Amino acid sequence: MVAQSLETQQFNPCLVMTTCAVVILNWNGAGYLKKFLPVLLQNTSDAGVRIIVADNASTDDSLRLLKDEFPRVDRIVLDENYGFAGGYNKALAQVEARYYVVLNSDVEVTEGWLEPVLSYLEENPDVAAAQPKIKSFHQRTHFEHAGAAGGYIDALGYPFCRGRILSVTEPDENQYDTVQDVFWATGACLIIRSEVYRACGGFDDEFFAHMEEIDLCWRMLSRGHRIVVIPTSVVYHVGGGTLSVESPRKTYLNFRNNLLMLYKNLPDNQLTSVLWARFFLDLLAALHLVLTGKLQNARSVLQARIDYRKMKVHFLAKRNENLQQTICTELPGRYSGSILWAFYVKGMKTFSALRK
Repeated sequence: MVAQSLETQQFNPCLVMTTCAVVILNWNGAGYLKKFLPVLLQNTSDAGVRIIVADNASTDDSLRLLKDEFPRVDRIVLDENYGFAGGYNKALAQVEARYYVVLNSDVEVTEGWLEPVLSYLEENPDVAAAQPKIKSFHQRTHFEHAGAAGGYIDALGYPFCRGRILSVTEPDENQYDTVQDVFWATGACLIIRSEVYRACGGFDDEFFAHMEEIDLCWRMLSRGHRIVVIPTSVVYHVGGGTLSVESPRKTYLNFRNNLLMLYKNLPDNQLTSVLWARFFLDLLAALHLVLTGKLQNARSVLQARIDYRKMKVHFLAKRNENLQQTICTELPGRYSGSILWAFYVKGMKTFSALRK
């Protein structure tokens, strides 16, 4: 049961449905709230839009900060840290709105950021979810790693973006300023129809964090919905606010959840070959981490594979449900080749080069 404290008394989920709820899941992010909430409030003044912070059992002074400095912001207090996936599921279950905006606490929005996305969704009822253009907060001329100008995935399950191939982010020179159907929209700033979110089961709680938005987007696409990027909307993302890129925990979650996602969603005729390829590639990744002195990260890769094998049996029902509800097998944004081969062997470091 989700605990309700005194801080949550002002939040009333039974109010008349609003057009859009911007929901920030916070865990010990008081610094980000203090920095980015004023910008969000300033640039989100539309009628029918509510701003809510769902706190994932923070131990810093996030709740005091919200109560004292941001009384306009509604609050939901969760009784423990449920991770990104579980935290959002529990928070959004209490929110009535036509659209949800899943927004990271370390995102700086810009003037007019929300209007073009909501307008596009209103005009295109077959579009279930969208994201803005995601640029780097620290290198503002460049795309940011998590989402860039729309998410893609290769044949072996490795995600990449328009504007970001593996570790290389491109400068934004307006080369990806078209609205585009994509495979996944980033969880850093995901605008999604609430009815589709619920119908598709929301995020997978067992992922805890990382890859959960790609897994959800895969389910939505296979059930006949569209996902797009709207580049006229721009936000800036710090990235790595909870777990740094070098974190062994982040390495573990990314590798484990990527395998679980493939098992849940790949059709039968692709599953075995892809998982065998990933077995050898994951061992190669672990070896590379050992040779570069990142022993804890190498252990994380191996532990991720061990835990995937343990968890797989419990995911069979989810896999069967996904396959039974699949009506589309040719999905946009799925690259038929290997992004690793394109990047390391062919030297394709940009999305434009890959497309050619």
